[in-house]
Amino acid sequence: MSYPVSFEFFPTKTPEGAAKHVAVRQALYVRKPQFCSVTYGAGGSTQAGTFTMVQDIQSEGVSAASHFSCIGATQDSVREELTQLKAMGVKRIVALRGDLPSGYGLGGAFHYASDLVAFVRQEFGDWFYIEVAAYPETHPQAKSPRSDLDAFVAKVRAGADSAITQYFYNADAYMRFVDEVKALGLDVPVVPGIMPITSSTQLMRFSDACGTEIPRWIRLRLQAYGDDTASIRAFGLDVVTHLCEQLRSQGAPGLHFYTMNQSVATLEICDRLGL
Repeated sequence: MSYPVSFEFFPTKTPEGAAKHVAVRQALYVRKPQFCSVTYGAGGSTQAGTFTMVQDIQSEGVSAASHFSCIGATQDSVREELTQLKAMGVKRIVALRGDLPSGYGLGGAFHYASDLVAFVRQEFGDWFYIEVAAYPETHPQAKSPRSDLDAFVAKVRAGADSAITQYFYNADAYMRFVDEVKALGLDVPVVPGIMPITSSTQLMRFSDACGTEIPRWIRLRLQAYGDDTASIRAFGLDVVTHLCEQLRSQGAPGLHFYTMNQSVATLEICDRLGL
């Protein structure tokens, strides 16, 4: 049996971008992904784009998962949108709290992702396979590592089927998180999220925003390369391939690639791993 991989995309904003992304998807489909997920903007800001790309992926014969954020939403709006996904034949969602758009208060019927998971189960039974987010290095807004773990437990007990982690470059953080989840009696797959390294400035910006630690030795090497993009990419491929090898050897149930709507680095890593 082949090792499970999945790929994440974000909605394109222009017809030209959408046309280019067809080629990216086709290149990645060769790896026979378990599914491809599409991200969802805060407050539904890209919902139409998300659902359009999800529909495109489904029509191309690949299982698609729609990210679904609930902050600021009503029960009626969530029920209506999930009914739309069900009618499209979508069987998998990534259930998230989501970030509030600027200027919004904490309105709506759902304050936590666990509230959304419970509502989906109540309204749609087992139709949707529900993925949730996990944070091996702790969510940046969590009060403490323990409260973050408690929030994860709540999502699983509300009915989540499996989890995808925020990306990380420290395999020990992932393994410790998995051990803590198992120690609490939860038997749920926790799939590591993998971010290929192709640009040091982009990586630093994302990591600062989402609370991912870039180990000092990686940060220093990237800084030393300066604007040498070829060296950054070569180094990034080595680092991320080694990380994936570690995770597979330690029993990770699959790999979920944050592709950034590009195919080259992800394909190269898959090639090196023999996937």
